[in-house]
Amino acid sequence: MVRIFSMVIRPGATWKLALTALPLVVAAGGAGSRAIAASDAPHTPILMELFTSEGCSSCPPVDKWVERLDSAQPVAGAQIIVLSEHVDYWDHDGWKDPFSSAEITDRQKVYVHNLGLSDVYTPQIILDGNAELKPGNPRQVNQSLAKAAGASMIPLRIDSATVTMGSPATLTGRIEADGSGQKKNADVFVAVALDKTLTDVLAGENDGRKLENIAVVKEIVKVGKLERGKSYDQPFSIRLWPHADAANLRVVVFVQEPGAGRVLGAGMTKEIAKQQ
Repeated sequence: MVRIFSMVIRPGATWKLALTALPLVVAAGGAGSRAIAASDAPHTPILMELFTSEGCSSCPPVDKWVERLDSAQPVAGAQIIVLSEHVDYWDHDGWKDPFSSAEITDRQKVYVHNLGLSDVYTPQIILDGNAELKPGNPRQVNQSLAKAAGASMIPLRIDSATVTMGSPATLTGRIEADGSGQKKNADVFVAVALDKTLTDVLAGENDGRKLENIAVVKEIVKVGKLERGKSYDQPFSIRLWPHADAANLRVVVFVQEPGAGRVLGAGMTKEIAKQQ
């Protein structure tokens, strides 16, 4: 049996250090570096998976911190791609998170096993499928983000993302990835996320609070396989929920070693066409 617990990060001095430490990563790029460079140089994607829950009282501060990262993009030469993944093991404590799923919980457990961590908890952050980020430790945050920004990633492109309305709606698009330098096969995933959510929590540890979240995962679907030494250029089609709002979606595509292993490449778009 997996023991579930919550990591409590008090909104005190330690938490403030974690927030103010992030500009150090930007400064590492040298004098005059900016969070997102004005040049056309490509940015290294960093897939940041936040395992969270609306039923967890220690989650909202970290949810907000990740939102700030998403907005500020403080890592020079990199793009932080956020996925907020809501687990279901808090649902029995008075509030059923409307975005929670057992599949997300299972994904978190696999990461914990793969990385040799002691347990699952919320809020927990996994970077690129191969490292745990600890928001309460500013030094570790800076080192982990800087290391991820320097990793070599597969070039990946999302093209023609379109939501066709219906019951249910359908998301289609095309994915291009260059695996010519890869020595192992990998899986290609599409994550469909709500760009922003706002929930009035009526019970549980966050009773009475309005919780805002970004990049809230609705679906993570395996759409193909990237074969070693080859390129990938394939369309995808995913059935969505009724009345899906194309204006409030993010589409995140990532290439990952099998078994929730290391993320080899990632991309994100909010430019999603709507078709009747």
